[in-house]
Amino acid sequence: MEYLLHWRVMEIIQAVFGIGEHLSFYQMGARAFVVFFITLFLIRLAGMRTIGKKSAFDTALTIMLGALLSRIIVGASEFIPTVCAGTVIALIHRLLAWISMGSETIEKIIKGEQRTLYQQGHIQWKNMRRACVSENDLME
Repeated sequence: MEYLLHWRVMEIIQAVFGIGEHLSFYQMGARAFVVFFITLFLIRLAGMRTIGKKSAFDTALTIMLGALLSRIIVGASEFIPTVCAGTVIALIHRLLAWISMGSETIEKIIKGEQRTLYQQGHIQWKNMRRACVSENDLME
C-alpha cells in the first residue's frame, strides 16, 4: 500500500513538473514558480548586498544563478543537482564577502576598487584609462 502511495505521488509530480526537455507550458510555469522561490532563498543566503551593491562580484553571482537555475525551468538539467550547485555558488559568494570584510587587500581583489571618472566638472583621465572607459562611454 505504501509503495502504491509513493508511486501515485511521483506520478502526480511528473504530471505537474514534467520530465526532460519536452515540457508543456504549464509544466514550465510550475517549474518557474518553484525556481522563483528557490532563487529568492539563494539570494538571501548569499547576502542582501547582492542586489544593492551592483559590483562585478555581486553581478557575477546574479548572472551565474540566473543561468544555472533557468536550466531547471527548461528541463535541461536535473532539479536537485542544479539547486545544489546554486547553493554552493551562493555559499561561496557569502564566504568571500565575509572574508573580504576582514582584509582590505582581499576586498580589492574580490570586489575591485571604485574609480571616480568625473569630479567637480572635470574628467579624471588617469582613472578613465585605468578603467578602459572612453570619453564616448562616459557621455552615454
